[in-house]
Formats: sequence, structure tokens, C-alpha cells
Amino acid sequence: MTAPDTWRKSSYSGGGDGNACVEIAHRRTHIAVRDSKAPARATLSFPAAAFVAFLDSLKAAKGDR
Repeated sequence: MTAPDTWRKSSYSGGGDGNACVEIAHRRTHIAVRDSKAPARATLSFPAAAFVAFLDSLKAAKGDR
């Protein structure tokens, strides 16, 4: 049996009730991503190292603005 996922919303989740974003859950070997507006629908999962590289590239792109 596995523990239920603990989902976190982005700190950039937008106004109102904060549902205009994605949520992530840390799992043992990967990161899961889902749409906060439809949490019961499908999730995407990425190896943890690939997700970190993705976030690093977003941060670098933001710095280039």
C-alpha cells in the first residue's frame, strides 16, 4: 500500500481561489503534475532529475527577460 500523494500548488497560482495553476506531488522516484482545475483527471510524471532541470531552465529564462 502506498501513501496518498500530498499535492502543492504553485505560489504563482493566480487570484481568486488559486485554481488557475498546476499542482505537484513529490513521489519516491519522480514528480507528478496535475491541473488544479481538474484534479481527478490524468497526471503527468517526470523523473525527479528531469523535473529539476526543467525548473532550472524556467528560472534561467525568467532571468533573461
